Amino acid sequence: MHQKFRLVKLEDYEDYVGAKTIERIMRKAEPLRDLHVAHVNSTYYGGGVAELLASFSLLMNSVGIKTGWRVIQGSPDFFSTTKKMHNALQGGDINLSRMKKKIYEDVIHENAIRNHLDHDVVVIHDPQPLSMIEHYRKKGPWIWRCHVELSNPDPDLWNFLVPFVEKYDAVVFTLEEYKKKLNTPQVFFMPAIDPFKIKNRELSEAEINNRLEHYDIPTDLPIVAQISRFDRWKDPEGVIEAFKIARKEVDCTLVLLGNVATDDPEGAEVYESLLDCREERIIILSRQDSALVNALQRQAAVIVQKSIREGFGLTVAEAMWKATPVIGAKVGGICHQIKDGENGFLVSSVEETAKRMVQVIGDKQLRQRLGKAARETVRKQFLLTRLLEQYLDMFNAFETDYRLKV
Repeated sequence: MHQKFRLVKLEDYEDYVGAKTIERIMRKAEPLRDLHVAHVNSTYYGGGVAELLASFSLLMNSVGIKTGWRVIQGSPDFFSTTKKMHNALQGGDINLSRMKKKIYEDVIHENAIRNHLDHDVVVIHDPQPLSMIEHYRKKGPWIWRCHVELSNPDPDLWNFLVPFVEKYDAVVFTLEEYKKKLNTPQVFFMPAIDPFKIKNRELSEAEINNRLEHYDIPTDLPIVAQISRFDRWKDPEGVIEAFKIARKEVDCTLVLLGNVATDDPEGAEVYESLLDCREERIIILSRQDSALVNALQRQAAVIVQKSIREGFGLTVAEAMWKATPVIGAKVGGICHQIKDGENGFLVSSVEETAKRMVQVIGDKQLRQRLGKAARETVRKQFLLTRLLEQYLDMFNAFETDYRLKV
């Protein structure tokens, strides 16, 4: 029996962005039809990049651009090294030994042999596969898309990476604040969400209750939740501390929901370190369940994203799309999503986070006002159609010698 499959197409976004936007994007895609594009990153699930590529690669195909998605493989030693690199790019420390460099470059060389990237355009995501460009004769432009918060990278590590970066024909950073001294042209794209995927689609009250009941998450009190990878940079300990202060004034339940990405060897350690904090009203779950994320973001009185560093923070936009108020740390891309007091709150300390928790939980009208403005912000600025158009503009701007008109 022949089975028909229904994938989301650009036209499906018309109700959200309007017919004129759809028509404009289709015009920009027309000269690029049959272009062959490859996106390369380090994991199929866990974290914002995998979330983004899962939907974005399909949306690019829907406008006639043949788009593939490759994932590199690596040993535990490799991912331990690249996690340290990731941390150091965000301001952490690293002992960049000769051994770490050799592990990194050897594994990337192996991946280059396995992956035949003879595409018209190649987009390499984040530092893990960055040096793949060393091993190919380019057929077209290569682009490095760095999603990491880069305001204060470790100097030794950055100096090690720059020679690779400058072999690219363009670099895409999330924010202009991350701009670096490079010979390579730099452009700036913020990530976006897919409103049709399981994590973001509309849910009925029965569907919400079903998911929460399945995981024994009580709904008798207002829920405060943070939904993120288990990562020190997300400051789960700070969220717990703020919750304990807030519940002295308002009865509520805290849920920390996360997962452990395959390219993050520290994730399991962070998760296990939090388990002693569990109690009746502090629930800590490691689950890969998109419907649970959706249900929790819709049921929560407030979502928290108390990151110490954050390149962008797609979980903020995801919660805002559900018209749920978000309390976000005043760092990185979170500041470009939340306008303090208008569609959420920005905070700089545990005490301020607790204060805003109490305020939002105790004021239904405030929750409704912030939530309505939050959803509209995402509709206007953070749906995948905007990101697709930015990529099309970049692809169309390359000259025949791969130079980018900026």
